[in-house]
Amino acid sequence: MNIAPSKLYKFGPFSVNAAERLLFDGTDTISLTPKAFDTLLLLIENSGHVLSKEEIMEKVWVDSFVEENNLAQNISILRKALGEGFGGAKFIETVSKRGYRFIAPVEIAGGDGDSSITIEHTRARFVIEEEFDDDENFAGKIGTGYSLLSAGKPETRYVRNGDVNIAYQVIGKGDMDIVFVMGWVSHLEYFWEEPHFAAFLNRLASFSRLILFDKRGTGLSDRVPNNELPTLEQRMEDVHAVMDAVGSARAVLIGVSEGGPMCSLFAATYPERTTALVMIGTYAKRIRDDDYPWAPTNEQREDFFGLIQRDWGKPVGIEERAPSLANDPVFRDWWATYLRMGASPGAAVALTKMNADIDVRNVLPSVRVPTLVIHREGDLCLKVEEGRYVASRIPGCKYIELGGIDHLPFVGEQNEILDRIEEFLTGMIQADEFDRVLATVMSVKISDSPDSEVREYAQTYIRRQLELFKGREIAGNNGGVLATFDGPARAIRCASAIMDAAELFGVKLQTGLHTGECDVQGGIYSGYAVDLAQKIADRSVSGNILVSRTVKDLVAGSGLVFEDFGTDSFATIDGEWRLFAVQK
Repeated sequence: MNIAPSKLYKFGPFSVNAAERLLFDGTDTISLTPKAFDTLLLLIENSGHVLSKEEIMEKVWVDSFVEENNLAQNISILRKALGEGFGGAKFIETVSKRGYRFIAPVEIAGGDGDSSITIEHTRARFVIEEEFDDDENFAGKIGTGYSLLSAGKPETRYVRNGDVNIAYQVIGKGDMDIVFVMGWVSHLEYFWEEPHFAAFLNRLASFSRLILFDKRGTGLSDRVPNNELPTLEQRMEDVHAVMDAVGSARAVLIGVSEGGPMCSLFAATYPERTTALVMIGTYAKRIRDDDYPWAPTNEQREDFFGLIQRDWGKPVGIEERAPSLANDPVFRDWWATYLRMGASPGAAVALTKMNADIDVRNVLPSVRVPTLVIHREGDLCLKVEEGRYVASRIPGCKYIELGGIDHLPFVGEQNEILDRIEEFLTGMIQADEFDRVLATVMSVKISDSPDSEVREYAQTYIRRQLELFKGREIAGNNGGVLATFDGPARAIRCASAIMDAAELFGVKLQTGLHTGECDVQGGIYSGYAVDLAQKIADRSVSGNILVSRTVKDLVAGSGLVFEDFGTDSFATIDGEWRLFAVQK
């Protein structure tokens, strides 16, 4: 679009600076996506005239073919932005079967010799979304009076999950809910102290209701002992608690880095509560092996643990996570403070060690919701092959590879990432009704008991433990029980409680667990995971709880200890399976 160098348009309480691409409401700067700003500017420049939808799309999306819903989305964004703070006054009129018209009186000020709109000494409620030529130019504008930080940070609230309080924030009023899951450590209120990060979050909030939270043990959520930091299973429960607190029935999950594995597990386990899944710069596991040669070695991980222990409080890991800003003293100071506020040194080491044990490779094929994976080809923290691998394992996944070397999505060309996310979410096809879910299946078989009365009592006790540990009985099983759980750690603890009681009663049990995809129809569970759990139970000896490697890999940080039980194969089940015995 052709833009007058310094032209300033005024209407109602608003001002638009064409050259600087700013929308200002007299107090704050309002965030708009680039295409939404172009649409607004075109309508203003033709105030009082009807512009057809075709004409707008031709001028805003030059040399690109887009569908009409892209324009409708932009109009919706503009109406929400202009409606806030002005009593719902109408600025954009829909002209039936013709197009749109800007109907507010517009005053034109400025010219080639005028200076740009000045917002010095004000604090922006929303961060400017303009793409500056480079980070130095962006930082320079901040230093010369552009206050891009959030004036009133979103209110921090708390929801209680068990004995732990989880801090969360909500920003934006879009029809789509997004749960944003930051990797490693986080601090809700310090997100907003960094202009690039604030801009990233505000852009997401421009087309959604954005839900943010600190996982337990970090940021503003309750700190917990280092040996009780959250497992993937507990993190899923915390997401549930936050979604319930804000009244979100379904949401898009956006996971960054370490947030990706948890989000993929949530999407596979709770597809009915997941609208879509987006993962940025993510991975499947963090320790290298022959099948996953891109992750760090054990020695490299140990070196990083030592670095955290020695240098926490400094900008640890900035060279790999934000190389384009690694020499910026302001950003370095923010990153160091952000890490300190996010977690203690001990918690940071414990979290990083826990993450090193996570492996979701066998979970990814069970993700059935619309999924987008974005990875920068030069990512210095997580290799691009890891993003490619994750995407290749998820059925129907859309994979986008972008240029750049930064790992943090809000550093570097963040609008490239945000444009792809918005395009994917606004244009996605809703998934069908789900008849498959990820679940942990527990098969308990009573192999021997002193008499029928004791056997019957044992079955009653097993069912009571299922209720306590939130399991669902799906079938009787040779005098035992077949049940499913949303999380593997809870399933193991249920099996252990059952086993302890069985020993007291003199009942001999065989127990097997596997986490995998189950077919669900009318409340009846069947399929590969159910069959495999029963086969594993057949291999166990009395008093032994056997689990598949998939179960073991998903309970990192739970405190559960396992002993290698060797590799086995089963009739009607493809492949060899490494089994582990739960140690008491």
